[in-house]
Amino acid sequence: MRFSKYLIGLWAAVIVYALFSFLSGPAGLSAYNYLLAEKERQLDNIGHLGFINEDLDRTRNNLLYDQDTLLIHARQMGYGQEDERFIRIVGLGSPKVTQTSAGNIYIASEPDFISDKIIKITALCAGLLIFTFLLMLEIIEKRSR
Repeated sequence: MRFSKYLIGLWAAVIVYALFSFLSGPAGLSAYNYLLAEKERQLDNIGHLGFINEDLDRTRNNLLYDQDTLLIHARQMGYGQEDERFIRIVGLGSPKVTQTSAGNIYIASEPDFISDKIIKITALCAGLLIFTFLLMLEIIEKRSR
């Protein structure tokens, strides 16, 4: 009976380690939930990039196959046909150039978790604390007899 009483400290250390690892360890629930949220953000970013790609593809096709669109874009950039003449008015600024965004750089951050080393130290301290508590109880019980 005396020896099995001290195994409670060992089991407490195992339970504390398992619980902390499951909840907030590197492969625990908090890291898993963060990675699921990160996956959703990445999928949203991919969807947004898909829309930008479709828009750029339509613009490219219009420039390749529609002569009027090509003329409009060329005039916006300051070009013209051979028989055209331009009058530039100083002080009005440069002609409006439309810029198309190719998307934003999205950098994923590391998930926030408790390192395995800290979890092991915490579990060891909890097991030793319970072991010490049970040992002190036994010493007090022997002295009271």
